[in-house]
Amino acid sequence: MAAVEAHRLRKAFDGLTALDGLDLVVAPGTVHGLLGPNGAGKTTLLRVLLGLVRLDAGECRVDGTVGGFVETPGAWPYLSGRQNLEVLAGMDDAPGDIAEVLERVDLTDRADTKVGGWSLGMRQRLGIAAGLLRRPQLLVLDEPANGLDPLGARQLRDVIRGLAADGLTVLLCSHDLTEVDVLCKDVTVMARGRDVWRGPVAGLRARPGRCLLTTSDDPRARALAPVPLDESETGLSFVATTDIVDAYVLALAGAGIAVRSLERESLPLEQALRELVA
Repeated sequence: MAAVEAHRLRKAFDGLTALDGLDLVVAPGTVHGLLGPNGAGKTTLLRVLLGLVRLDAGECRVDGTVGGFVETPGAWPYLSGRQNLEVLAGMDDAPGDIAEVLERVDLTDRADTKVGGWSLGMRQRLGIAAGLLRRPQLLVLDEPANGLDPLGARQLRDVIRGLAADGLTVLLCSHDLTEVDVLCKDVTVMARGRDVWRGPVAGLRARPGRCLLTTSDDPRARALAPVPLDESETGLSFVATTDIVDAYVLALAGAGIAVRSLERESLPLEQALRELVA
């Protein structure tokens, strides 16, 4: 059973469409990345999952309780970290253990100092602790590493890895592609309120890239090509999916044309994302 399963989600605000038939499936116990440009509808989707926004249409099922934050997590700066969590726990019918969630995010040593003196990374981890107080099966995090220095970002990644290792499902919305590449198993790419790609991070990087080909008879190989080719002194180049490349190689062999070399360039994650949302 999926941790999140959403179909044909639609939401508009004053005539502006935020979600336009979005589908989303998140596997349990994984860190799932949510990518896309500003205005793609990511924040609206997170608000839907947290119960802060009501859909106009579509179906959304979450297996269990949801915790987390959208945009920057808030806190009372004049209270300690522990006191902040005590206030939030008092608003919940069945809150988790405050000492336990503080330990999970590595804030036990600073729990009784005022949050106003904390670093941004510590405040982000306090936001995660607040989400964990709800004993969630799904933790929603919106740009948790935004503005963090390298040490703070690494500490945050360690926390997220640990949560996923313990079986918690994490939906991570981020513009930091390094963070997504390191943490996420699967990603959903959004653009204009729709999902434009879903699958493993490795699959996103393996989208059709440029292939470099040399053969025993380039003129005949060019005539057999199923896609447009570019020619240079080093051989032929073209862009195609794996299925098309496989069929092309078999066609060359069938025509008695030897493939002397074939190299596929791997797309950088940023370029693959840019092409999807263009």
